[in-house]
Amino acid sequence: MSRLIGPGSTIGILGAGQLGRMLALVARRMGYRIAVFGGDRSSPCGQVADLVWPGDYENEDQLLEFATNCDVVTYEFENIPAHAAAIIEKQTLLSPSTELLRTAQNRFIEKTALADLGLPTAKFRMVSSGSELARAITDFGGDVILKANTDGYDGKGQWALSGPSDALALWDSTSLSEAIVEQKVTFDFELSVVAGRYESGECEFYKPLLNHHENHILDVSISGSELVTPTIANTAIEIARAVLERFDVVGVLCVELFLTSNGQLVVNEIAPRPHNSGHLTIEAYNCSQFELQLRTICGLPKVPVIQAAPVAAMANLLGQHLPPEWTVASTKCLADVNLHLYGKCDGKTNRKMGHLTSIGECPESVERYVRDGRTALQ
Repeated sequence: MSRLIGPGSTIGILGAGQLGRMLALVARRMGYRIAVFGGDRSSPCGQVADLVWPGDYENEDQLLEFATNCDVVTYEFENIPAHAAAIIEKQTLLSPSTELLRTAQNRFIEKTALADLGLPTAKFRMVSSGSELARAITDFGGDVILKANTDGYDGKGQWALSGPSDALALWDSTSLSEAIVEQKVTFDFELSVVAGRYESGECEFYKPLLNHHENHILDVSISGSELVTPTIANTAIEIARAVLERFDVVGVLCVELFLTSNGQLVVNEIAPRPHNSGHLTIEAYNCSQFELQLRTICGLPKVPVIQAAPVAAMANLLGQHLPPEWTVASTKCLADVNLHLYGKCDGKTNRKMGHLTSIGECPESVERYVRDGRTALQ
């Protein structure tokens, strides 16, 4: 029987960051209560929640207490101990499932699952010593990326190598017991597909997004770029569909991809939740990625996602993008730009503090609006 978790019910969120905050704001607008596990009242999500648990993922009593107060639980980041998610899943609904969570938080398992689906990925191999790393570098043609198998994000836990000569010293410096080596992909650009799947199996896809990164952190995303041709977009969507169906997803996820220099799409990784690149859907679509997340996990009626304007852009606001008086500067009225702040008080370098979005008719114009708007805040 299909689930139907209506307004007045409590949505549980594992993780207390900005993704949870934006889901909570949508859920509140639609009449739900919010419970968050993993932060305090000062956290981005904790500020807008009804119930808050500090987040000791080893405390089974706390996990069970949280679960019993929720009608359905989802997560806003994937670095959650899988055993903790499994405890919650035994007590109440968890969407997406623990299987997808386990897969997304282990790069080797993730890459293996993608390859088993027949989806294109970079060549990869697990290594557990400097000598194995050197051998993999030689076998992969010299240029590789060494990645911690778990816990890495925004470029953390990653090292680029161009030959085997530095492999032993680098391996010793990482203090890793094992890691994954991937052949470096030469690509023209990066893109992502944010998508949702209902319990019925029906899927909704947002237009694939062109992404620009700075220092391994997402900088600007564009929906409607002419570089993402209909053929590329359709292929990317079918890749995302394959992932949704393979893991029987109920919820929202993002598939990150490269377009290689020879025109092939290669899957980089899966994010089993809403994604930074999808923040522009708040203004750019009738149903944002966060409303889609809520609708899918609660079994609410399916709403076709419709873009409000031909193109949209988003620029991240990191700590270094804001002046010391940023709380005052943020009150500026920015023409053609929407400002979102996450309720974080400490603007550290590379910390995601908020984002700007713009919608319009021309990709170059909306990208310029968000970039210029970011500059105007400084």
